[in-house]
Amino acid sequence: MNIGSTFMRLLVLSLLFQPLSLLAAIPDPVVGEHGMVASRSMIASQVGVDIMKQGGNAIDAAVAVGFALAVTYPSAGNLGGGGFMVVRLEDGKVVTLDFRETAPAAASRDMYLDEHGDVIKGQSTKTRKASGVPGTVDGLLRVLEKHGTLSRQQVLAPAIKLAREGFVLNRDLAGQFKNQLRFMKDYPASMKSFSKNGEPYQAGDLWKQPDLAKTLERISKKGSDGFYKGETAKLLVSEMKRGLGLISKKDLAKYESKWRDPIKGTYRGYDIWGMAPPSSGGVLVVQMLNMLEPHDVRAMGWGSAALIHLMIEAERRAYADRAEHLGDLDFVEVPLAKLTDKEYAQERMGDYSADKASDSEKIGAGSWPLESRETTHYSVVDGKGNAVACTTTLNWGYGNKIVVEGAGFLLNNEMDDFSVKANVPNTYGLLGRVANEIQPGKRMLSSMSPTIVSRDDELVLVTGSPGGSTIITTVLQVVVNTIDHEMDINDAVGLPRFHHQWKPNRIIFEPFAYSPDTRKLLEQRGHVDLMKSRWRLGDANSILVKDGELRGMSDPRNAGGAAGY
Repeated sequence: MNIGSTFMRLLVLSLLFQPLSLLAAIPDPVVGEHGMVASRSMIASQVGVDIMKQGGNAIDAAVAVGFALAVTYPSAGNLGGGGFMVVRLEDGKVVTLDFRETAPAAASRDMYLDEHGDVIKGQSTKTRKASGVPGTVDGLLRVLEKHGTLSRQQVLAPAIKLAREGFVLNRDLAGQFKNQLRFMKDYPASMKSFSKNGEPYQAGDLWKQPDLAKTLERISKKGSDGFYKGETAKLLVSEMKRGLGLISKKDLAKYESKWRDPIKGTYRGYDIWGMAPPSSGGVLVVQMLNMLEPHDVRAMGWGSAALIHLMIEAERRAYADRAEHLGDLDFVEVPLAKLTDKEYAQERMGDYSADKASDSEKIGAGSWPLESRETTHYSVVDGKGNAVACTTTLNWGYGNKIVVEGAGFLLNNEMDDFSVKANVPNTYGLLGRVANEIQPGKRMLSSMSPTIVSRDDELVLVTGSPGGSTIITTVLQVVVNTIDHEMDINDAVGLPRFHHQWKPNRIIFEPFAYSPDTRKLLEQRGHVDLMKSRWRLGDANSILVKDGELRGMSDPRNAGGAAGY
């Protein structure tokens, strides 16, 4: 049964006794032939399309979108954070770039613990001490230099203009700013950036960022040195010295993004390309798909108790492995081959029962003889087959809420993504151990999961999402919806989602993700704490290549936009 059609979507949801008004919230995809961008900001998406119209490729467009998001979507688009990028070149080669933040040289394993060994509340999230060394600028410029075709000045020009001349705030952004002001009141530079002399911005107001424009201009003129050295570096270090911050001029000057070998898996004849650690997403997406592959997912049907149960059990086991084994490849030995091996996946599912939920307390990490929410994702494809899946973050929305005085950009609070203390959950409830403990220069583990799917050397899907620990399960469901259920990209992205992450032992559902009968069947299997999500699960801005068309979809859960031509 192909439930990608509108008719079958109506039939399936009606059978599940769900209000059909949900369907009205899922718009049709944007269709193009020569280029497509899907992101959290319609302005940024249009910037990417304009770059391709000027002769740039998908990599040029992705870099331009990245810098534009730093202006138009400050919650997660950034200069002060980091991320990951999966790039498929027109010849089919896939490369991945890690521009994750790093721990400052002055960081130490127990830096957020008091004399009794207890976690000091808020230090890893709400202070300058929460900030890792930013990687975004170096990452965007490095991929541009290696695989782009336009100059740095060309791709930065739109972002500089948006920051200097301003753009009109929509209701979404104005509302975000208003909600953030109570957290920014102690930081003058933050209040200067995000309020009008202390009063909230309103929808329709013109928002200018002159300090950020100057920072972008320095990057345009001097490249990475315009950020990691000179005036911008001086301003950032001065911000650190205002209280508890650890980032030094030397930390900034030493920062380097890293090319890493991609994670590659297969699923029902499709190639799955993802990011290696310190991203946990590439490994877990492949591992969970390996767990699902022996089962007839399509026959189970979208939204069925049988399929939800199967996927939860796969998620439970994969997240247990994440906590134990994943960390920065430069600091710990991560058993990538084992974790992504199909036989190992079936070993992990050896005690799976179709009729009974597993006990998370009894599901530990796999073992073998000796031989890891506010983010943003954008997808870009050009007419030649170049494709970019890029996910960036500050960790929390607006990071630690502190704007670098005189530089106009927000600091991240990514240090909380380390294991501050073994088996103590981070903001997103994720556990970690020795593999993800704090060390100077180390990259913190992440759930970011930029993903590209191809088949027979042809591009099929570009996807990814924000959402903290729910990123990985969001991407998993978009891939399964596309491959197993043969959905068009609007349904694959727009239909309701669910999430389980081993611990805490609960299932989070979006509204309309299951029927009352499905809930009863899950409870009969022993699933407990079925919880309606208080927030939207993910923001999977994605592109599907189908029948020679580029089909772009900005996730309908949030304001954003896809643009193509």
